Amino acid sequence: MSLPLRMRFGLFGTGPWAQLTQGPALARHPGVDLVGVWGRRPDAARELAGHLGTRAYEDADALIADCDAVAIALPPDVQAPLAVRAARAGRHLLLDKPLATTVPAAREVAEAAQASGVASVVFFTLHFTPETAAWLAEQGTKDGWVNGRAEWFAGIFAPGSDSRYASSPWRRERGGLWDIGPHALSVLLPPLGDVTGLDAVGAARGPGDMVHLTLRHVSGASSTVTVSLGVPPQASSMTAVLRGTPGIVTLPDRDDPGHVAAFAAAVDALERAARTGDPHPCDVRFALRVTEILAAAEERLGD
Repeated sequence: MSLPLRMRFGLFGTGPWAQLTQGPALARHPGVDLVGVWGRRPDAARELAGHLGTRAYEDADALIADCDAVAIALPPDVQAPLAVRAARAGRHLLLDKPLATTVPAAREVAEAAQASGVASVVFFTLHFTPETAAWLAEQGTKDGWVNGRAEWFAGIFAPGSDSRYASSPWRRERGGLWDIGPHALSVLLPPLGDVTGLDAVGAARGPGDMVHLTLRHVSGASSTVTVSLGVPPQASSMTAVLRGTPGIVTLPDRDDPGHVAAFAAAVDALERAARTGDPHPCDVRFALRVTEILAAAEERLGD
């Protein structure tokens, strides 16, 4: 379908991420008409819609019918089937990571998007934050990488944590592997290349929800990933390092996460992809591959 000058978005979800990031970014974006909000809790949808100056929908398919694109801020295994419905209705997809926590669910989203010809962007935050996006783009132009390392440590589940996400059921169930593992992979895969195969994924458990991954890449490089949501707050950090012929390079720090601005950049990316037909590097196909790698790691952990 042709796009109007202002892309009409429907927001699906009413939790902290929708309240603090997606909702404000969509409501303030000069190129967006925020048509409405749908959530699994109608009262919460009405409250958020009021804050954002838009309408609450009681029926998800009615909101899908009234928009050009959907932005989904829901747990991954709620997101995936909703994204399939939206794609089959011809709506462009702005999704969160992980795409899903099972390969069949993620594959169904990718297949629905391809069959309908809709554009898709999955919000791997570092690819839409100016400093880190520029760094990632630069490293992707270089050859000769031999090793990568990514470590994501957060204190969401640490005793006494006041994080809004500490009570998230899906994060409690799936842990750092699925919540922040996608961010780590989104940094390593573009410069180092895809994994040589899912049998090249190794995994081991650490304390709590900590998981260690080892990967072999088609470029010949190897990499390691360590993630956890349960370290003490003073031990929280985010690090990524690449080594090779270009030297040793480190992912730049972000003083201000700037999630609202980053999500606005993802909106711009989706609009460009929808208008030009050129796929974005962080589309549902890339997110499917991330899901496949994480699922392979989870399988190793169960061995």
